[in-house]
This record gives sequence, C-alpha cells and structure tokens, in this order.
Amino acid sequence: MSRATKKPKNSNESGGVDPFDAAVLARGAAIEDAKDEKYVGNLLSTDTDGDHVATYLFEANLPGYVGWRWAVTIAKVDQDSSPTVCDVVLLPGTDSLLAPDWIPYSNRVTKEDVSAGTIVPTEIDDARLVPASAVLPEDEELDLRELFELGAGRLRVLSIEGRDQAAKRWIEGDRGPNVDIARWAPKNCGSCGFYLPISGSLRQAFGVCANAISPEDASVVAVNHGCGAHSEAIN
Repeated sequence: MSRATKKPKNSNESGGVDPFDAAVLARGAAIEDAKDEKYVGNLLSTDTDGDHVATYLFEANLPGYVGWRWAVTIAKVDQDSSPTVCDVVLLPGTDSLLAPDWIPYSNRVTKEDVSAGTIVPTEIDDARLVPASAVLPEDEELDLRELFELGAGRLRVLSIEGRDQAAKRWIEGDRGPNVDIARWAPKNCGSCGFYLPISGSLRQAFGVCANAISPEDASVVAVNHGCGAHSEAIN
C-alpha cells in the first residue's frame, strides 16, 4: 500500500510556497474582480515584499488578454493577524499581447482623412512652421515677388524641418526618381517643357507638371522624375 505524500506547510496547489496561506483568499478576490470564475486560471507564483506583503499571480483567461496575469496583493500586519486583500489588477506577462502605443490623433491624420468640410487644426508649436517674420531679411530691399516667395502676407511659413520632411516625402514617393515610370522615361522632368519649377528654397529640386496627357499633370514632381509624356519625346 502506497503512503500518501503530505504537502509542506504553507504550500499551494501549484507546488509553490504560500507565505500567508492566503491563496484561496487571493483567488476569491480575483474572481470577484473578474465577475466570473472561468476568467481566473491557476496560481502561477507568489512574490513577497518583506514580511508583510505578498503578490499572488493567477492566469488571466480573459478574451483579448493573452499572457496577462491577475495580480492580487495580500497584506498581513503580523503573524497573528489575518491576511487582507489590498489590490487586484491585471498585469502583462513577458509574452503578453499588448496594445500598440497610443498616438495622438493629430499625428495619425492622413490625407485620406481630409475631405470636403473637414477641418484639421495645425498646432501653434508645429515644428514644420516658423513665423514668416523670422525669415524676412530686415536689412535688404526686396521686390514684391521676392517678398511673396519668402512668405510676406502669411503668418507662418515652412521651417527647415518642414522643408526637409516635404523633400524627403516627395523624393521617396510616387513622383520621385526611384519609381518604374521614371526609370523608363526618355528624359527627366527637369528637361521637360511642361515642367514648372516651384518657388522658394525647393525650386531647384521640385516643380509642377503641366502636361495634360501626363499621369503627373498638376502634381509636384522631382526634377529627376520622368514619364513617357516628356515634351522632347518626339517620333
């Protein structure tokens, strides 16, 4: 006849040590918070913080919380006191499924989100913009065209960061030099009669296509972009 194995004192069903002999109390607190016993799994471990506080970790079987744990904090004032529940929270484990970092709405807006009647306010401290007065020379006499190009009449104009972001976006986009239509073009946009350079500091790098039969008509194109509708593609 086999002899039954006696559990060590202060042990729990998972085989670990239960410092306060409060696994049942902790599990009950987790079930109360979960509203249903099926959402609370096995006791995984206990962690003590000194002689008076211990945290009991249970599997969380909640939909959408893969790998999460119920963490129940139990306190005991002294050896003669009864354990009491301090807190019940859900905590992610090392392999938990986590929600992505929150991104402010202003940073998530794309051009597809803006339609007729949509208002998208620009932040006062938007790094892409600077006051127009900051870029207007004070010691130079400029004609009206030069003043207009520098930003006269506007409250804010593109900052260096704003120009860099735009240039990078355009060069790497569908109207830059690294797309198939540009690779197969007979010549680049900079040599095309339908190419209208834009004003300002990006004049040498970008322009607007004015060819009605080009797929880029009315679009900003890089000077080294191109298409088959080049003005000098003559039979």
